[in-house]
Amino acid sequence: MDILKKLTEEFPSIRQDKAQNIINLIDEGNTIPFIARYRKEMTGSCDDQVLREFNDRLTYLRNLEKRKEEVTKSITEQGKMTDEIAKALDAALTLTEVEDIYRPFKQKKKTRASVAIERGLQPLADFILAQDKDADVMAEAQKYIDEEKGVATAEDAIAGAKDIIAEIVSDDANVRKKLRNLFMKNGEIETKLVNADKDEAKVYEMYAEYSENIAEIKSHRVLAVNRGEKEGFLKVKVCFNDEIAKRIAGAGYLKDGGYCTQLVKEAVEDSYDRLIFPSIEREIRAALTEVASEQAIKMFEVNLKPLLMQPPVKDKITLGLDPAYRTGCKIAVVDGTGKVLDKTVVYPTPGPKQNIDAAKKVLKQLIEKYNVDIISIGNGTASKESEIFVAELIKEIKEETGREVAYVVVSEAGASVYSASPLGAEEFPDFDVAERSAVSIARRLQDPLAELIKIDPKSIGVGQYQHDMDKKRLDSVLSGVLEDCVNSVGVDLNTASVSLLKYVAGLNAGIAKNIVSYREENGKFVSRKDILKVPKLGEKAFTQCAGFLRITDGSNILDNTAVHPESYAAAEKLLKLFGYTAEDVKAGKISELPVKVKEYGADKAAQEVGLDVPTLHDIVTEIIKPGRDIRDSLPKPVLRKDIMDINDLAPGMELTGTVRNVVDFGAFVDIGVHQDGLVHISEITDRYIKHPSDVLEVGQAVTVWVKDVDVKKNRIGLTMKNPAAKKKTAAKAQ
Repeated sequence: MDILKKLTEEFPSIRQDKAQNIINLIDEGNTIPFIARYRKEMTGSCDDQVLREFNDRLTYLRNLEKRKEEVTKSITEQGKMTDEIAKALDAALTLTEVEDIYRPFKQKKKTRASVAIERGLQPLADFILAQDKDADVMAEAQKYIDEEKGVATAEDAIAGAKDIIAEIVSDDANVRKKLRNLFMKNGEIETKLVNADKDEAKVYEMYAEYSENIAEIKSHRVLAVNRGEKEGFLKVKVCFNDEIAKRIAGAGYLKDGGYCTQLVKEAVEDSYDRLIFPSIEREIRAALTEVASEQAIKMFEVNLKPLLMQPPVKDKITLGLDPAYRTGCKIAVVDGTGKVLDKTVVYPTPGPKQNIDAAKKVLKQLIEKYNVDIISIGNGTASKESEIFVAELIKEIKEETGREVAYVVVSEAGASVYSASPLGAEEFPDFDVAERSAVSIARRLQDPLAELIKIDPKSIGVGQYQHDMDKKRLDSVLSGVLEDCVNSVGVDLNTASVSLLKYVAGLNAGIAKNIVSYREENGKFVSRKDILKVPKLGEKAFTQCAGFLRITDGSNILDNTAVHPESYAAAEKLLKLFGYTAEDVKAGKISELPVKVKEYGADKAAQEVGLDVPTLHDIVTEIIKPGRDIRDSLPKPVLRKDIMDINDLAPGMELTGTVRNVVDFGAFVDIGVHQDGLVHISEITDRYIKHPSDVLEVGQAVTVWVKDVDVKKNRIGLTMKNPAAKKKTAAKAQ
C-alpha cells in the first residue's frame, strides 16, 4: 500500500507534498503543537486537531503494513503462499481483513477439526467435499476405521471429516467478510431485561424488550446496552435470519452431489452455528463498541477543550465555597493570583450546627476585609442551599453597603479527586481535604486551565461512559487535548506549576520538575534561553517548547509572545523595516503594523526579512499585543446575583444559561436552579444538525426557554427555539 497516497485520499484538504512534509516532521520527533504553530508553511497551515487525526491514521496504516509483512512471512515459511493470497493481503484495507486471510494458517489450539486431522481424516474430508454423485461415502469411510486413533466406526470417520469441513468453511475469509457485511447492514441487536425486581434495573427499562438495526443504533445506546449487560441487568444478542446466513456460508461449497452434498450442508450448518456465528457476533459487538467508544472519546475531547479554554476571571479577589451539610461549608479567599488569603468554616446549610446569621456575619467580614469581588460556589451536595444563602447574603450586602458582589456556580467535578491527591497534599500540606476543595473551586473560576489541568480529565464530568472506555486510548486523546490547550494559551515560565509545564510541547513531568526546582534555587528566569541551564533540557526540547513559554518581565519583549526564538532575528528585521523598535513594542505603539505590512505587501515583506507568509502574519499578531491571552476574546462566565427554584419555572419562560455538557442526544444547560435542564438535539435549532456539538460547546452562554418541568422527577426540558417566534410564524401562516 502506498501510505502517502492513501493519506492524501483520506485527507483531501492536504496536498501530497504537504502530507509528506507532515510525515517527515513527525518522524523527526517534532510535537504536534510545534508543527501546528511553527511549521505552517510546510503543512499548509493544518491545525492541531487535523494533525492529530493525520498522525493517528498514519500510525494505523503503518501498523497495518507491518502486520501484513508478518502474516506474509508466516504463510511463506509454511510453504502455503499463493498469488491469490498475496493479492488478497495487498488489497486488505483493515487489520480485520488481514486476520481473516491469516485465520486458516494460524496455529490453532486443539479443536475438533485438528483432532480429526490428527486421526488422519483430512483425505476423507476432501473426498466428501468433492461431492461426487456416485461416491460411496460409507465404503470410503470404512478405510479410516482405526480404534487406536479413536475412529471406531464409519460414522465416527464421517463425523470427524465434517468437523474438518466445518472449520474450512469457518476459516474462509470471503465467507466471513460477506456475512459480517450482511450482519452490519441488516442484522439487529436485541436486549432483554433481567433482574427486573432490583431498583438499579429501572435505569434499563427502555431496553426490557428492545431491538434495533445494527446499522442504525446510536453510539450512546451501544454503550448503555454494554453497561447494562456488564452490570447483569441485560441479556444482549445479535440477530439475523439463520437460513439466509447458512445459504450464504455454503454458497461456495455446496454442489449437486447427492449424499456427499448433504454431508457438506450439515457441516456448513454446524460451522455457522458453532463457529461462524459466535465469532461474528463477538466481532460485531466489538466493532460497535469500538465505534461507540471512539464517538464517546471524541465527545469527551470536544467537551473538554472549551471547558479548559473558558476565559479566566482575572485579577478578582474570589471567595471559594465548598458546600456541605453536617460538616459545614469550607471557605477559602484567594487573591487575583490564586494565593490563599484566608480560610474558615461556616454552617448556613441544614445540619446539627446550622447557624445562618453567624455564617452571614463571618462572610460579610471576609468580603469587607479582602474586598471580595466574586463568590465561587461548588455545585455538589448542599449546593442549592448554599446558593440560596449566598443570594440572600449578596442582597443584604447591597442594601447595607451598596457594594456589588456576584456569584458563579462552578462544576466541582474532580475537586475532591484533586484534594485527596498527592499534588493537593503537596500544595497545601496544612489544609484538610475539604479546605483544598474550597481553594480549587475558587481558582477554577480565576483560571480554569491552570486548575483543571491538575485533575484526571476522566473526573471532570464532561463525557459519557468515560469509565467504560479503553483507558490507554482515552488517556492518549485527552492528553492531546490538554497539550493543545496549554500550548495554545502559553505558560508563564516563572509562575507555572509542574502540572502545567509537563504539557508544554517537548517537556515531560521530569523536566517540568527540574524547571520548577531550578527556578526555586536560582530565582526567576529572565530569558527563554536560560532554561537551557535546566538539567536534562537540551536543544531539541528547547526548540519544541520555547515558543510556548512566556516571560512577562524579561530582558526581551519577544519572550512574552508566541514568537519562536528561531524567528527573533527576522522579527527584529521586520520592526526595523517599518521603523519600529523593541521599545515601541513594549509601549504598545505598533498598532499600525498590520496596515503597513498589507500596504507594503506581505509576500515582499516576508521575503525581505527571511520568513514565510503564515509565520510573518503570526509574528505581526503577536508583537502588536505582547502577553495576550487568546481566552480573553471568549464569552465570560454568566455571573448571578439572585437564584430561582425549580418550582419558579413555567413553560415559555426565557432564561440565560451555560452549557455544562454536550452529549450525543442533546446538551445539559445550567439555568441557575441547581438542576441542569436538557435541550434535546431536536430542540437546539430549526435546521438539521448531525450532532449537538455542531452548534454548542461546553461553557457557552445560551438563551433557552422552558419547555416542560417535572418537579417530582427533578427534570427540566428546555428548548433553544423561541416559542414566541413559533407562534408568530404560525399566525402568519393562518
